[in-house]
Amino acid sequence: MGEIRATDVVTAACDALVASLDSPVLRILAACTRAEADCDVPDLLPPALNELGLTFHPAGSVAGQEAAARALAARMLAGELTPRELAFRIHHRFGHDLPLVERLANLDDDYDVLEYGDRTQAQVDAEVTTEALRLAQHPRVPTEHTGLPT
Repeated sequence: MGEIRATDVVTAACDALVASLDSPVLRILAACTRAEADCDVPDLLPPALNELGLTFHPAGSVAGQEAAARALAARMLAGELTPRELAFRIHHRFGHDLPLVERLANLDDDYDVLEYGDRTQAQVDAEVTTEALRLAQHPRVPTEHTGLPT
């Protein structure tokens, strides 16, 4: 979904191998050089995730956008982003077009008019945090895995 660089995906594949996850395509992905990563990762990531039994959401899909939004919310809750950064990134990436995160887009607008209103940044931060918690707890839509034993 464009949140990390292809080289970071290669590093994550290496970390997965070190952590005893293994699959043929994961090994190929981990062996990509920095120069190859941008070209090869988009083709290798879906089959690598499939071999590991993990869900891959196609770029631009609603499920993928929602997963990316939940991941951003989790990063904020882990202290990697401030509430304002979360609201900004959600608003910038999805605008007001993704119903799951429309409230966060509206809260980003609220940050822009704090000096003219009667709310404080702490109040908006608290609302963003509440929305991040809601996203982190939002039920994920079950997806079908193909080629995996049930």
